[in-house]
Amino acid sequence: MDKASMEEFENMEEDFASMLDAYEKKEQGGSITDGVIVEIRENDNQALVDVGRKQEAAVNLDEFKNEDGSLKFNVGDTIPVVITGYRNERPQASYLKAIRKANVRKFIEEHEEDAENMLVEGKVVRKNRGGYFVVGDEIEFFMPMSQAAFAMGKNPIGKEIKAAILKLDKERDSIVISRRKYLDTLRKERKEIVDRLMEEGKVVEGTIKKITSYGMFVDVGGVEGLVHYSEISYKGPVNPATLYKEGDRVEVKAISYDPKKRHLSLSIKQTMPDPWEEIIEQLEEGDAIKVTVSNIEPYGAFVDLGNDIEGFLHVSEVSWDKDIKNPKDYLSVGDEIDVEVIEINPETRRLRVSYKNLQPKPFEEFLQSHKEGEVVKGTVTTLTDFGAFVRIGKVEGLLHNQDVSWEKGAKAKELLNKGDEVEVKIIKIDPQQERISLSRKALEESPIDRFAKEHKIGDIVKGKVRDVKDFGVFVEIENGVDALIRKEDVAPLNMEEINKGDEIEGVIVMLDPASNKVRLSVRRLERQKERDVINELNSSEDRLTIGDIIKDQL
Repeated sequence: MDKASMEEFENMEEDFASMLDAYEKKEQGGSITDGVIVEIRENDNQALVDVGRKQEAAVNLDEFKNEDGSLKFNVGDTIPVVITGYRNERPQASYLKAIRKANVRKFIEEHEEDAENMLVEGKVVRKNRGGYFVVGDEIEFFMPMSQAAFAMGKNPIGKEIKAAILKLDKERDSIVISRRKYLDTLRKERKEIVDRLMEEGKVVEGTIKKITSYGMFVDVGGVEGLVHYSEISYKGPVNPATLYKEGDRVEVKAISYDPKKRHLSLSIKQTMPDPWEEIIEQLEEGDAIKVTVSNIEPYGAFVDLGNDIEGFLHVSEVSWDKDIKNPKDYLSVGDEIDVEVIEINPETRRLRVSYKNLQPKPFEEFLQSHKEGEVVKGTVTTLTDFGAFVRIGKVEGLLHNQDVSWEKGAKAKELLNKGDEVEVKIIKIDPQQERISLSRKALEESPIDRFAKEHKIGDIVKGKVRDVKDFGVFVEIENGVDALIRKEDVAPLNMEEINKGDEIEGVIVMLDPASNKVRLSVRRLERQKERDVINELNSSEDRLTIGDIIKDQL
């Protein structure tokens, strides 16, 4: 206790002495008297006790009761009491105060030599102008107002407190205590402990007192510090309730202290070797390692390397399936899996892994079981302006608009719906770009095939001009079948006079269904017509001979 506190206590002691003398006089001396129980009035909740001098004092019956409500004493029993006052000229007495007063005397006798700075615990039961009365272990202590150190405006009655003994007053049978002295000593001891922890930086053992969502409060030699959830494991922030329970002993290290807030920060993870220092030497990007799935979220999974380090497995690295919705569809907590390290950064403590990189690529599996020209079934997964994507097993191929139907201008999104099952032909596989081209119309008879069944080279056909180019004219000769008339085959027609929609007649000079090509010729048509006339004349029964012609001439 400093000099100022000592002077304050000495002044307080004089006030307390005079206050206590007045209090004891008011209570008829406050001496302990043996009395005999003469009557128990349960209806009035009191007992009458003969205290001599032809007086019967009233004692509250609650002071005689055990915890279960039964009475400790009966009529005729002798008990110690203290006269506390008068009511309607009848003395009022207390059995409990007599016990406490006797216990005070006993305590003073036993601790007269070693009471200084002894700590006591008790409950604040009442107050007067001088201070508070505190009861603990059936002993009543007095705590002067100046030594209470209670916050202004707070009612301490009923509060459990700890306090240090200031003085044993044998003459007055009183024990004076100070909560302020106890708190001052506590702060001093706390500061010494904290200073020692911060200076030495050593690892100490503490007891977990309370677990919260943001960390744990750990008692270290009488001082409580906070282990924030980010200081529990090198894995990162963790829920302490999943790892510890209150009362557990843990090793901690002091990392900071705020004197103003009296806030001590502790760390569990800093008591252990940093696993990231080991991982730098042991792992490289591209290494395959075995891990355990520790947590799964919609955006990815966290995996435990087994050395207090967690890696992150993004949802895109779980499977080659592009339509993956949730890693839970492929993984479960506790699964042991092999993954590939794809990023390791000790500075940011970032470790990313891939599960799919160690799985067979769907495209490679597709190459082993399929080839160009094969007819397969698939499911439409996506419709776009340029075509549709069709899933075949674990891969997708493109069904372009031009391969959906032989109908000109047909579009996939007009003919198909998402989820439709379609039969298609694999028309191209690009291993470099991992692309698959599909065709639906390749499974149908093309217009040119139908045309070729009904026509042959030399047939004369008609068609409408669909387009005019520098090199020739495109003519639609049948629905879905176009033919080309080269510039040199247009004569005797004049190309400058030909317009879209004009009807032109020509002879088929090339018919190749495999390459989807048909060519016509107007020029050959004229020659063929001449030959046809001659052939017709030659085959007629009444055809003229040269002799007949000469004869006619003559």
